[in-house]
Amino acid sequence: MVGRESISMKGFRFLTGAVLITWLILPLIPLAIWSFARGWFFPSLLPKQWSLQAWEYAFSDTAGVLDSLWITIGIALAATVLSIIVGVPAGRALGLYRFRGKEIVELIILAPTIVPGIAVALGLHSVFIGLGLNNTVSGVILVHLIPTLPYMVLVMAGIFSNYDPSFEAQARSLGASAFKTFWYVTFPAILPGIIVGGLFAFLVSWSQYILTLLIGGGRVVTLPLLLFNFATSGRNDITGAIGMIYILPGIIILLLTARHLSGRSGAVGGFGRI
Repeated sequence: MVGRESISMKGFRFLTGAVLITWLILPLIPLAIWSFARGWFFPSLLPKQWSLQAWEYAFSDTAGVLDSLWITIGIALAATVLSIIVGVPAGRALGLYRFRGKEIVELIILAPTIVPGIAVALGLHSVFIGLGLNNTVSGVILVHLIPTLPYMVLVMAGIFSNYDPSFEAQARSLGASAFKTFWYVTFPAILPGIIVGGLFAFLVSWSQYILTLLIGGGRVVTLPLLLFNFATSGRNDITGAIGMIYILPGIIILLLTARHLSGRSGAVGGFGRI
């Protein structure tokens, strides 16, 4: 009886995994085919001619893909570093301490993930104009903190909910300075959360379109904006090539964080204790 249940459970897991993988990968297959196609017309199942012209154009100087790629990487890295700097102490406060109004603070932190991004951006647009941050890279980096910070804070709150601060007190009682206590005691314990939260923040910033368009004003051209421009111009082959470049960080981050995303991991296992 137990053996049958075990086999049924394995079959269910295999089926669920197969459906999930198919659902995630299937939409990417036409994109990959388009990037190598030289005309692909209905009702042909596959293109009759194949070409590398789309990839050659995507990596040429005239396309602007490489410039947008470096701008996108720089903005995403800066937003990630700022999210870590703000998110670690905020996550420690939420994960370790209980205080009046904690539920309201958690709701405020979660608000950017609930409220539509365009509503937030339109509200901030006039503020950024007043500060002289519109149409600038620094303004885009700051506005990207709105969607990235909730992920960073929640991941770090989960980490600190499983963290025992008495180890820090023991280190300090043995004569360790505040910096050495953080470096040798706290940092190794929270490093998985910093990695997972940082990669999430990078990915969220990487995929921003509305916030970048409104605050960047079309002068800060990141990869999502360039991809949308080619998609609306009808160049499916170039759109496919840029799209494959665009999804590459997501695949790499999924591979890097897969072992940290299980319920047994400290990076996500403490969410229920926040």
